[in-house]
Amino acid sequence: MTKLLSSILLCLFCTALNAQVLPSDTVPAIIHHQTANGVTKFTSELRPLRAIAGAPAPFYTYFWEFGDGGFSFEESPSHVYTRYDSIMVRLFATNNYDDGKRPPTRPKPIVRPPVLPKPAVVKPMLAANGGYNLFKMGGNIEMKTNCMPKPGDDMMLVFGYRNKLENGQQNLNGTIAILYNDVEFSNNNFELTAARTYHNEKKTDLKPLLNTAFLNRKNQEPTYYASLENNLNLSASEKVLLKDQAKAFRSQQSWKFENLAQNEERFVFMHFKTTPEMLKDTNAVVRISGAFIPDNPLVETEFFNLELQIVASHDPNKMVLRKSRMNYRLTGKNRELTYKVRFQNTGKGPAKKIDVGVNLSEVFDPSTLKIIKTKPEVASCDSAYASQSCMKTFFSADSVHFVFTNIYLPGMQQKGVNDADSTQGFVEYKIRFKEKPPKLPIKSGAAIVFDKNEPIYTNRAAGRFKMGLSPGIIIGYGFPFETNNNNYLNQKNIVLGASLSPYASHRYYWQVELYYNSFNERTYQVPIGTEVRKDTVINNTAYQIMDKQLYKTTKVATINAVPLQMRYNLHKYVGVGAGALVAIDMYNRTSSELRYKLRTQNASGTVTDVDLNRAMDEIKDSFSEIRASFFADVQLGLVRVGPALGLRYIFDPKTNNNRMTTYVSWKF
Repeated sequence: MTKLLSSILLCLFCTALNAQVLPSDTVPAIIHHQTANGVTKFTSELRPLRAIAGAPAPFYTYFWEFGDGGFSFEESPSHVYTRYDSIMVRLFATNNYDDGKRPPTRPKPIVRPPVLPKPAVVKPMLAANGGYNLFKMGGNIEMKTNCMPKPGDDMMLVFGYRNKLENGQQNLNGTIAILYNDVEFSNNNFELTAARTYHNEKKTDLKPLLNTAFLNRKNQEPTYYASLENNLNLSASEKVLLKDQAKAFRSQQSWKFENLAQNEERFVFMHFKTTPEMLKDTNAVVRISGAFIPDNPLVETEFFNLELQIVASHDPNKMVLRKSRMNYRLTGKNRELTYKVRFQNTGKGPAKKIDVGVNLSEVFDPSTLKIIKTKPEVASCDSAYASQSCMKTFFSADSVHFVFTNIYLPGMQQKGVNDADSTQGFVEYKIRFKEKPPKLPIKSGAAIVFDKNEPIYTNRAAGRFKMGLSPGIIIGYGFPFETNNNNYLNQKNIVLGASLSPYASHRYYWQVELYYNSFNERTYQVPIGTEVRKDTVINNTAYQIMDKQLYKTTKVATINAVPLQMRYNLHKYVGVGAGALVAIDMYNRTSSELRYKLRTQNASGTVTDVDLNRAMDEIKDSFSEIRASFFADVQLGLVRVGPALGLRYIFDPKTNNNRMTTYVSWKF
């Protein structure tokens, strides 16, 4: 018994110990630093990574914010501080190919070391730190994020601006602005939780500048993750107000800057929280845009567009379809789709050959494929000389391969490689449809092979069509539908109706219908028992009642609605459907009238017959009767968009009345 109890206690102890050893997603990044000879070296402790089955080895990427306007994307960076007042360093680590959450960020204060060396010459901070290599596009403004946005996660953005030599201004004043939350999405994608500035930038109102700042629309060729538009030699037709760009976003922030010296680089750090309501579609692309608006009109106003793919997990190898949500009504054979396959060498050595294989949907015409841009930028192997870096493109039955040959793409874990951008590449291409495609998702994925390693499979980029609405008109015969009111049995008439459904649905879809019947009137005789040959006096004249009849007239206005109907297109020429139909008497008026035949005789014996009608009570009622029926039908014709003939069988379970009606519909 004692041994059994000891074994149980030992198991419980081991279980508790294992629970403590397992890495927790809530453990923040621990920052270590050491200062020697004026240089501060940073390292970190992060929770162990948890590999995903079948995925490449997991790894961390890093973004350090040093707390004085400096930053780094290196794993263990060094930094030179020129001041130590209120310095808080932050590490944002992103877990790639890991099944957990990213480590939380915990700011750490940096204090002045006990002993500081006395340098002979005090260097400016940027020169001492060797520059940040952010402005790769050559403009006055550039932005970069530490990761792609993931719903419910954090994202850091570095907003860099500078006064380049070409501006010809010793000191420059102006405004910088950030625009986010695209209006094309119903929910906000980002919340700007913090913006840290280090050069006395002051928050300001962007609205007064919207009508005066012009942006260049000259070079419209887009890239997915960064596109710069320079405002050079603009004609009047090429000038576009910043206001027109700002209309595309719900949210904005702006800051006023002053005394920006020539060649000086400044950075603003923006901490975005990606909202849980962010699109769950991991193929969607959201935008964040920045503007650089100098006070001096001789200096160019610039606009930087950062396009980011929403991701479910952090993975440097991705396939993106730009504008993945399409309007099917406007999609035809000549519609071009733009794809981009990103890849990154995460290994310990350089890659010399990269094979990017992409499966092509059968809706595409391979002969229309056109390569837009590649990184590394290489020539086609068809025109390259021996051993030149080049790319070969070839097709198989259902795929296309882009093969980079004789290149040098460094590995992230390669010794001496500190710039993560140098380990990345992409291929961007456009392709057209063979013909107007069916309204179904278009999915495509890629397999990337670095040298002779195992392939790495990307996400599947899916192009989807927006639902769109298709109004239609219906002319039906045999309405209103059967009712238990005997006054309307077997009545046939032609009515006009309208329908609303998703535009050109391929298979299943819902449809609603509404029909209006004009006033239906019926006059009928009601038997009454009455005495005739009875004398009466009207206006002092004696009459004899020869006949007396009671007539009733009923007028009814009926609306027939189909609030619920499921349809299925078997073919583009055949469709079937089933649903429920509700008939409502919106207006019902019943009036009664007595009709007399009278006879009188004058003094000379002449007999005269007279007809006399007398109105009686009138009854009006609204919504006097509601009837429900069920139906099934078949349509023949252009059942997705266009004219079609329909046959509908209707069953009323209350009265057991069955009937067949027919109609002609036209969907637009």
